[in-house]
Amino acid sequence: MESYFLDWANLLLRWLHVITAIAWVGSSFYFVFLDSSLTPPQDEDLKKQGVSGELWAVHGGGFYHPVKFAVSPPKLPDHLHWFYWESYTTWLSGFALLTVSYLWNANIYLVDPSNPQALHPHAAIAAALGFLVVFWLLYDGICRVFGNKPRGDAIVGALVLVLVGFAAWLACHIFPGQAAFLLMGAMLATSMSANVFFWIIPGQRTVVKDLKEGRPVDPIHGKRGKQRSVHNTYFTLPVLFAMLSNHYGWLYSHAQNWLVLILMMFAGAAIRQFFVLRHGYKLGRNGHPWPYALVGVLVLVGTAVWLKPAPSAATPAATTPAAAAPAAAVAASGVPGYEQLGPFFTQHCVVCHSSATLAQKNVKLDAPDEVKSHAAQIYQQVVVLRKMPFGNPGALTAEDRDLVKRWYEGGARVN
Repeated sequence: MESYFLDWANLLLRWLHVITAIAWVGSSFYFVFLDSSLTPPQDEDLKKQGVSGELWAVHGGGFYHPVKFAVSPPKLPDHLHWFYWESYTTWLSGFALLTVSYLWNANIYLVDPSNPQALHPHAAIAAALGFLVVFWLLYDGICRVFGNKPRGDAIVGALVLVLVGFAAWLACHIFPGQAAFLLMGAMLATSMSANVFFWIIPGQRTVVKDLKEGRPVDPIHGKRGKQRSVHNTYFTLPVLFAMLSNHYGWLYSHAQNWLVLILMMFAGAAIRQFFVLRHGYKLGRNGHPWPYALVGVLVLVGTAVWLKPAPSAATPAATTPAAAAPAAAVAASGVPGYEQLGPFFTQHCVVCHSSATLAQKNVKLDAPDEVKSHAAQIYQQVVVLRKMPFGNPGALTAEDRDLVKRWYEGGARVN
């Protein structure tokens, strides 16, 4: 029953997390677009009010005319909308999902049993939480020290790139690949939400308070808020990649998975840079940003070529002569059968795939006929994608996967 209730919690939290993430990313992307697309106001009254940019847009059958004040409006309206609950709800639901999915079963998902130096589950939990906190402190420190210096944005960008790269290397050496990828996404997402909580919203509250009390508004709050908001937009695509990667075992189980993660995150940031600069290019503010898109696409293509599986000379199970050979002859050839794989399935698979459980994806592996009917799926998930056991593929050794490979390519014999 615990597994059943955890599955329900996982489903509902994942649903909530995706919905709030869509709202947060959508509003973030919109305001980056808006800031990059504003043009100087044409109306003299708007200029006198301190408006620095405006945009006319059409959507859903209506026309919209947002304007931006250089520092602050001359008078605050009675109703002022704040954008922060999207960020907070996304982080809270994501952390709850991380707790249910990974921290609750740290001995399965955060510990690699094939690693003789693997952490104790409690230490793994502490290390996972440490990644979220320590990265934020280091990143925030970089922004504080270098953010206001000449060429500060370039310096901060370079240092954060090095910091993310080191974190990816460290995570992939401490945790199983799947957990490392997801924790990197959670780490960046935590810093994104912390930017909103510690910098963007407090700065906006200070501006509002000064306006209400008649004090002059310090423009530094707007500059700092925009700086952190821009950082968030570059973190977004790497975070989304890390969150989606746990469905693709050939990514996180690679021997150099830390390098795979760095390359994919870098490609995402480069592609995001293309779209950010594209808004300004339309207004003649900068050159065409195609080099960023080209770099991002080349990194993606290069990574895909690098990770492609080596061609197999073996004949598929459906056409191999061993599939039709007598059992005695197959056994004599050294090709494993169900009698060799039975203990393997019992140890690693039937906890999630049996008639007595929820049978994930309706795959049951507790009987020879069931194993035979799912032979191709077993081969795909265990050998080709190296995704299973879900959440901890490191539980299988190279010999384990070779056993499944030889069984499938030898005819998937079960009698």
